[in-house]
Amino acid sequence: MKLLRYGPTGQERPGLMDGQGQVRDLSGVVQDIDGAALSPDSLAKLAEVDPSSLPLVAAPGRLGPCVGRVGKFICIGLNYADHAAESGLPVPTEPVIFTKATSAICGPDDDVIQPIGSTKLDWEVELGVVIGTEARYVSEERALEHVAGYCVINDVSERAFQIDGTGTWDKGKGCDTFGPTGPWLVTKDEAGDVENLGMWLKVNGELFQNGSTKTMVFKPAFLVSYVSRFMSLQPGDIISTGTPPGVGMGQKPPRYLVPGDVMELGIEGLGAQRQTVVVETRV
Repeated sequence: MKLLRYGPTGQERPGLMDGQGQVRDLSGVVQDIDGAALSPDSLAKLAEVDPSSLPLVAAPGRLGPCVGRVGKFICIGLNYADHAAESGLPVPTEPVIFTKATSAICGPDDDVIQPIGSTKLDWEVELGVVIGTEARYVSEERALEHVAGYCVINDVSERAFQIDGTGTWDKGKGCDTFGPTGPWLVTKDEAGDVENLGMWLKVNGELFQNGSTKTMVFKPAFLVSYVSRFMSLQPGDIISTGTPPGVGMGQKPPRYLVPGDVMELGIEGLGAQRQTVVVETRV
């Protein structure tokens, strides 16, 4: 299934994409696409619903983030050897974990706001792993039993905030709109081989990232198991698993985003996103 959320910010309704690419309303079946809807039992019930029996959403308008009420937004750094190399850093011997503020989460096509003081705004296409059942100290062999599905994430990053000064990663990762998520949550039974999915990102039509999840250092099952040693993973939590090479920081010379730039990105079978960079106007 391709599960999604549509409607104005803060008023999203649950939906699914049917086999004809049309949005169907799920609000008569579940309240939201959130942790409560992502358990195996809940997903099994949703799978039994005939999409043609659901109301057709003729004009869904804005797509929201495909998961609502995310508790933890966990990210893995330097999880592609070639990205580590372009960053001038060694390949980690174990996963680098950091978090993005959940207030960074936005819809897949929402504008990305350049924060005040930003000088090094960057992009990162990533595979998101969405948790369906609580995971605590799970083995790698059983880790994927706790996964509901997968999605596309743009781990938007402000490198000056992240690396310069005190060099605290969270500062450069958690600004508002720095976590476009979606367009859909694709359940794991339909996501294909998530260890071998093509992924790409363009800026203003120019291809910068053209990679595959097959070059991940640490695979999704290992990451779920590893993270669960240090914190319990709850239904609706998201793990963003790192990016392939081609980020702005790695260009020679570096190429950072400015207002008006348009990012387009996607992962094979999981959909595509499109964001325009805009100036912060709320202060």
